[in-house]
Amino acid sequence: MAPPPDAPRIYLSPPHVGAEERALLLDAFDSNWIAPLGPHVDAFEREFADVVGVPFAAALSSGTAALHLALELLGVGPDDDVLCATFTFAATANAIVYRGANPVFVDSDASWTIDPDLVAEELERASRAGKLPKAVIAVDLYGQCADYDRLRTSCDRYQIPIIEDAAEALGATYKGRPAGGMGTMGVFSFNGNKIITTSGGGMLVSEREDWIARARFLATQARDKAPHYQHSSIGYNYRLSNLLAAVGRGQLRNLDARVKARRANFAFYQWLLAGRPGVSLMPEAEYGNANRWLTCITIDPSVARTSREELRLAFEAANIESRPVWKPMHLQPVFEYARTVGGNAAKRFFDDGLALPSGSSLSDADRERIASVLTANLSG
Repeated sequence: MAPPPDAPRIYLSPPHVGAEERALLLDAFDSNWIAPLGPHVDAFEREFADVVGVPFAAALSSGTAALHLALELLGVGPDDDVLCATFTFAATANAIVYRGANPVFVDSDASWTIDPDLVAEELERASRAGKLPKAVIAVDLYGQCADYDRLRTSCDRYQIPIIEDAAEALGATYKGRPAGGMGTMGVFSFNGNKIITTSGGGMLVSEREDWIARARFLATQARDKAPHYQHSSIGYNYRLSNLLAAVGRGQLRNLDARVKARRANFAFYQWLLAGRPGVSLMPEAEYGNANRWLTCITIDPSVARTSREELRLAFEAANIESRPVWKPMHLQPVFEYARTVGGNAAKRFFDDGLALPSGSSLSDADRERIASVLTANLSG
């Protein structure tokens, strides 16, 4: 079914901004605090820490920068191993390589997140071999937390720190606790497609004030306290600007509404797809509440009337954006050298998985257009 000639494009997860963000941005602009740092950065860090229930936070230029600094703070360096979920966006694994370390990719369980049993098996194997990894990066995939109690059981046994990559999970919970506070450090992203955005930005959170202070120091080019420019460490230009922090403060005030809207999108798809053979939605783990950043489905082409790719192309023909779920890291050409633990589950999710339009500003008219494509292309 062709869309009307003037039908606007429906995007997968577009930014959703409003009057509060505009007012705070103009306040920052009028104050002339344009460059990195300023009162809105300080306030954003405090307010964000309160929301995620972790006392200390550093506002950074991206979630990738936060991952990089987290690994540096843990002393990860050349030839170290870091266990990492294979089912994730490349930034998670790239940060390991920035430190000269080796990613070891671990498969998913039924929750789509990193499999705690495989982590335990790999830690036991590494202990016998005499080379334990320096860290484990768990990813809260598509807004669903990994199972941190089970992960900590094995990681604590070997004193391995956990970095929680909560880039997609702001507003989700694990056993009643906000995402981001389950690991040694937590990482968030405010990219334009995330549940809240500063157009580009990230946050590193931790219970340890000294780590966050060190992260801020490294993120501002590691400039020593001196009247001249003096550097005793290699630093980075990783701090968030005052302008973008102002936008983030406005976005954060509407976080609950954004999560509610995303979960409502999931409920709509759940209702629409009920009873359609060969179609399954990403499950919600019993231990928490996902923010449903993106609603994802898998399609069994042997049962459904279509395949993942055929449905994606049908959406595209209707000027609607959908996207295959993350291609696992162990299948990426750049990481073909890396050790992988398991991998079949993540590969299956990728082969059959599609992310559906999930923006918090999705309208009833948008849903009607989406529904027409789904009903025309799926059995039921």
